[in-house]
Amino acid sequence: MCQDCGGFTRRDFIKTAVMGGAALGSGIMTLNEAFAKNANLRFSTWHPPVSREVTTVWAPMMEELKKRSGGQMGYTMYAGGALGKGPDHFDIVSRGLSDLGYFTATWTPGRFPLTDVLSLAGWVDGKDLAADIGNAVYKRVLKDEFKDVKVLELNGCIQSFIWTKNKPVRSLADLKGLKLRSPGGHQTNYIKALGAEPVFMPLGDVYMAMETGTVDGLVTCSPLVLAFKLFEVAKFGTVLTFGCVSEGTVMNMKTYKGLDEKQKKIVDEVCTNPFKVTGGLTRDVYKKMISEISAKGVELIELPDQEKEQWYDRFRQVTRDWVKSLEEKGLPAKKAVLAMNEECEKRGVKLVAFPSEYKKG
Repeated sequence: MCQDCGGFTRRDFIKTAVMGGAALGSGIMTLNEAFAKNANLRFSTWHPPVSREVTTVWAPMMEELKKRSGGQMGYTMYAGGALGKGPDHFDIVSRGLSDLGYFTATWTPGRFPLTDVLSLAGWVDGKDLAADIGNAVYKRVLKDEFKDVKVLELNGCIQSFIWTKNKPVRSLADLKGLKLRSPGGHQTNYIKALGAEPVFMPLGDVYMAMETGTVDGLVTCSPLVLAFKLFEVAKFGTVLTFGCVSEGTVMNMKTYKGLDEKQKKIVDEVCTNPFKVTGGLTRDVYKKMISEISAKGVELIELPDQEKEQWYDRFRQVTRDWVKSLEEKGLPAKKAVLAMNEECEKRGVKLVAFPSEYKKG
């Protein structure tokens, strides 16, 4: 976005609308009325413009807001990190550079400590399901971490796998010495617990890093393998859930309060689970994505149950260590883990990183 446009604030927009003849009857509308009548919403995301996320979820979601509001809520899409890098997207919204957008909590370690619970390893194969779980856990234990914004939805994304370039991973022994790009959150500790070395870097840098051998592979979800064309450098995918990042859609609080009640209702209806509303990245789509990746020549490796259990046992120890660390800081981490497991169980999801003894008190 150009510097001139970047200086165009919501106040400037309202002022221009009013000065341009926003008259109603014999009087002039108030500034709040003018904004509520004509809300051009800026949406920001780090997802590439041609990705499934943008083309099947975010753009359709914003179109749905426009449609249901009778054209009152228009929008401008800023995709591909146009307004800032991936880790900046929460602040981009909270500070008002964008009105609403998609952010990844685990990309800013320590800032949303309890929200990392959404990145615990579980088998979630659709963002529609992930948002249902995340929203429920948010209402129960995560609200205090998001006082500065209007949370529209939170989710733990779709389960991630290990993707490697040269060496197929079929056992714990195969991981020794590998450098794997981590998305943050619990995935970093999972990689360590398995004997590999986690490397954090922006997702946009991973393709080149794998091509040059800076990293041997990465842990990420299938939509991003497609969005960033990582299937061109990753030739093997080890199918075992690492969970994924904690992320979600948030709205600038002033922007949300500036909407009229009808517009707020529309935003809540559409954005609480945009994946269900748009049909993008749902469980049905997940199956297609896996087929696409396989068709690109990536070998998908299924581990024996006994081998998987060895990995998951280490994941459960990561959970115990995480809970202990946060509880020592006065944060209700065990309560968050119990809430996460309960919400997963309600929906038939196995949270493989859940220590069974927690149910016993």
